Amino acid sequence: MRRPLPGQSAVTAVGQARPADIERATLDKAAAENFPVAPFFLPRAWRHDLMAVYGFARLVDDIGDGDLAPGGADARALGVPDDEAGDRLTLLDALEADLRRVFDPSGPGPRHPLLLRLEPTVRRRALTPGPFLGLIAANRQDQLVTRYETYDDLLAYCELSANPVGRLVLAVTGTATPERIRRSDAICTALQIVEHLQDVAEDLGRDRIYLPAADMKRFHVQEADLAAPTAGASVRALVAFQARRALDLLDEGAPLVGSVRGRLRLLLAGFVAGGRAAVRAIAAADYDVLPGPPKPGTPQLLREAGVTLRGKG
Repeated sequence: MRRPLPGQSAVTAVGQARPADIERATLDKAAAENFPVAPFFLPRAWRHDLMAVYGFARLVDDIGDGDLAPGGADARALGVPDDEAGDRLTLLDALEADLRRVFDPSGPGPRHPLLLRLEPTVRRRALTPGPFLGLIAANRQDQLVTRYETYDDLLAYCELSANPVGRLVLAVTGTATPERIRRSDAICTALQIVEHLQDVAEDLGRDRIYLPAADMKRFHVQEADLAAPTAGASVRALVAFQARRALDLLDEGAPLVGSVRGRLRLLLAGFVAGGRAAVRAIAAADYDVLPGPPKPGTPQLLREAGVTLRGKG
């Protein structure tokens, strides 16, 4: 039996916020994601566990991006003093320590409500620490690395920041095989690249550039060009080049959809269709992503989902 952490009962009043409120502040963000997190057509047990995984992944990203809810409740839930609550690396270290409590059934339980929610999912689905640690490592990297020299460097980052999510989906649904993991990695990397293209201006505001420097040089793009209100011809050509790479990865990963059956097939088709529709939206904006992220409409998403389910495109 676990021993309670010192002061753990006080979590119910962390930062004057109840645990349920701390959870909800993060989980409510699922509706704004580019991909379906836990859609209604999945079995309830899958939805519950996928939301638990999402809550962790969203919390990690919010820490890394400085997007935690105001008030400091998350920091206090992780045991971080108020005077260190703005230090992202300290928060990530505390989150990793809390994650390790999830995987140590003989020790004290985790502190944060989202990790308390994750704990039974880890047990039920026999999840391993690797993918969760990868997400933390990616966000640590974001604090230290703001530019990527080559496309291979960017792919290595996506291996930490994106691919663990797909691997966790396969693990939760009990469908992981080496081939499916390979296809899933291609899809997740593609989705990460697409998100980077949509968020060029926002990322620059955080002093991050995910367009490889070697490709920027090839297309004669300077960092100052990315700060313009609209994209010039060189930036558009670079974005089109990266979008093509993302589409190629989506095509490489798409056979994953046909390798499963039932409602999981719909979910995975949604991931691929979301990526393809986002690339189409970028193309429809003539690859000008600087005014804001081009977003696909529902009709485009449905068309792409149909194409993906039919195994075409």
